[in-house]
Amino acid sequence: MAGGGVGTSLLLMAGIMVAVGLCRRLTRRRLRAHQRLCTFLLEMFSTFQICACTNELCLLGNVEPKPHTALTLTYGFTVLHGLTLTGSTCNPCGTLQPMWGGGISVKMGGLKIAAQFVAAVLARVFMHFVWSLEMAEPHFGALSQGCSSPMQTTETQAFCIELLFSVVFQLSVLRVEGVNPKYKVHLIALLITMLVYAGGNLTGAIFNPALAFSLHANCFYDKFFSYSLVYWIAPSLGKFLILYVFKCYLVHASKNGYSLFNSLLVFCFK
Repeated sequence: MAGGGVGTSLLLMAGIMVAVGLCRRLTRRRLRAHQRLCTFLLEMFSTFQICACTNELCLLGNVEPKPHTALTLTYGFTVLHGLTLTGSTCNPCGTLQPMWGGGISVKMGGLKIAAQFVAAVLARVFMHFVWSLEMAEPHFGALSQGCSSPMQTTETQAFCIELLFSVVFQLSVLRVEGVNPKYKVHLIALLITMLVYAGGNLTGAIFNPALAFSLHANCFYDKFFSYSLVYWIAPSLGKFLILYVFKCYLVHASKNGYSLFNSLLVFCFK
């Protein structure tokens, strides 16, 4: 693949991030008094950035040398997302935790999840329009792929992989919650890159229902049950498992002087 094509894709993603940053700043300034609308738009813009950039990154998966280039780009853009989208979850599973713990109301949580799926659809439509312009070599033929299935294993194994990755990711987020934000974003990016390397060739290692829908909407239309089971239910179940452990063993941690993460490990591996 030509280097110029990669450069155009990188410029496109940089442009998306700059535009989203401006929209988020404008939203905070002009709509601060309208809390619900402000929350909806901030979450929508943030999720749009992640979905649009990831759609473009998927086209660069075959750039040589493989898989080093793709993994490097995954790590780099994950760090950039973490630095530029503070305050947004961009993942329906991530929105479940404050809803479960009472940090936000069910109505506000539902509003955020709706914003995430709206952004997923908008990002897909926008990227398809950009690809139709064929500005770069990676865009040639991108619209003719149909259901570009990331599931390269059995449905049961794919379900277990996405469930496991969701649990690992959520446990790791709990472990680094007290780390300096400047280092935390790199740790999370490194974890995501490692999960993509470990399972990207089997399921795509997505563990984000909104992102999965944006990347593979055609597959949801063709095989709704299979894809909703793997890419919606599995990561959500992983999140609920962690929330259940969090709720049941928080008292155990405080009584025995363990950190929350150590208490979770005791429960999971005893």
